[in-house]
Amino acid sequence: MLGLTLGLNAQEKVDLEVVHKIRKEAFENSKVMDHLFYLTDVSGPRVTGSPGYTKAANWAVKRLVELGVSDTHLEKWGPFGNGWSYSKFVATQVEPAFSPLIGFPLAWTPGTNGPVRGEILLATIRLEPDFDKWKGKLKGKIVLMDPAKDLSPQDKPQLQRWSDAELAERAMAPEAGQTPRAAEGAPARMAMPGIAPGQPFSMEKVRAFIDKRNQFLHDEGALAVLTVGTRNDGGTIFATSGGSFDPKRPVPPPTIAIAAEQYNRMVRLAEHNIPVKVELDVETKLHTEDQYSYNVIGEIPGTSKKGEVVMLGAHLDSWHAATGATDNAAGSAIMIEVMRILKTLNLKMDRTVRIGLWSGEEQGLLGSRAYVKEHFADPADMKLKGEHATMAGYFNIDNGTGKIRGIYMQGNDMVRPIFEAWLSPFKDLGATTVSIRTTGGTDHLAFDGVGLPGFQFIQDPIEYQTRTHHSNMDVYDRAVPEDLKQMAAIVASFVYNTAAREEKLPRKPLPKPRPAGAGFGGPGGGGPPAGN
Repeated sequence: MLGLTLGLNAQEKVDLEVVHKIRKEAFENSKVMDHLFYLTDVSGPRVTGSPGYTKAANWAVKRLVELGVSDTHLEKWGPFGNGWSYSKFVATQVEPAFSPLIGFPLAWTPGTNGPVRGEILLATIRLEPDFDKWKGKLKGKIVLMDPAKDLSPQDKPQLQRWSDAELAERAMAPEAGQTPRAAEGAPARMAMPGIAPGQPFSMEKVRAFIDKRNQFLHDEGALAVLTVGTRNDGGTIFATSGGSFDPKRPVPPPTIAIAAEQYNRMVRLAEHNIPVKVELDVETKLHTEDQYSYNVIGEIPGTSKKGEVVMLGAHLDSWHAATGATDNAAGSAIMIEVMRILKTLNLKMDRTVRIGLWSGEEQGLLGSRAYVKEHFADPADMKLKGEHATMAGYFNIDNGTGKIRGIYMQGNDMVRPIFEAWLSPFKDLGATTVSIRTTGGTDHLAFDGVGLPGFQFIQDPIEYQTRTHHSNMDVYDRAVPEDLKQMAAIVASFVYNTAAREEKLPRKPLPKPRPAGAGFGGPGGGGPPAGN
């Protein structure tokens, strides 16, 4: 067995001259931060269906065309549902003392139709019995939906890079019975609305409860809702949506996330029966004119095997609290940069290289799932389309700004000697780890879910979970330029090697059909992967 492994590794050819050219172009002539600038500072937030997403997608098409990428276009999928954006947010505490509030409205929630002022009411509605408790008491109130948040002093640095020991642990197979998410040491799941302590988690149950709560808040005449979000601290607010892009689901009152320190102050005042009044002026808009969404697609045609395809991708959509720099303009900028590097160097590749920048990832990998269903297979019946046989491999970036430290094999141990050989020229850049583990939460799952070789890289966390992921601080300044250059070099090399390799990447056995709604391994949203 050892001889076979070494033999396979020895047979995996790596063109070091090409690797040298890729590294030189990626580090000395990089345009990745320029791509990032246009996707963030210029386009702004890129909520699927919003003007910001449309602007970013059109810019990406234009940039790829300028680079000489062929057949670049917006590919329609859906229907998705309503788009959403906001154009004004003013929030102040006016009694018992004035204080401007740090915050933003949650996606798919309405505006206030001009300035409104109301008294706050602490009404934490988290479980079914809470409805009866608060019935008839919410009319005209600004509801505090969450308890106070613990803000103990932080005892760990916000920035993290994986140590050698942590990477070595990550390279080991998980113990029997250990889920991939637990194996990666992701944070424990926070308490979710509608799930009582001790009850098993069910996303369907959570969604049903949120729908019921939104309808209750609307029917009871709540003026607005304030929430503390998830991991808030120091003015950084982690929050996403309060309503739904699905026009059939209930619409809540205006819903706003505010800084934990300010929220806690209101809770304390309410607990001491001291009246608190808040003034809000919020303008939002539902974009209902086009219920469909669009992925960005383009390719570099291959030569002798141009009918076979290597894909690289990242999600282009974001949340709205900031400009979605690390989640995931960084990944999109890197993939555009990879296409630039391959075109600039005029590398001759047997297979066609195709980029996919996905929309709807934050709502459950919707854009990549739609693409896979259209081109390769529907996981519900696993009836393979003709293009399924042509796919050589898919590579994804969606774990923030941190440099690549290795790659997850997604349980496909047949690619181990291949990936070890491909990573070898990048050991001096810190990329060494090939992990058998699976990782979730982003678009490679759409490909892996129908038996295609789809992979996500291992990246340094940097500040992803502590500062930027779905927060109001996810901006251009939080990207690390040298890390993005390193990622572009490695992804370009992996894509080139896949395109030039004699055989397509080996595949795991095809999965069994899954009923509609079973998904590709869990909801998306770029949440902590088992690495994300």
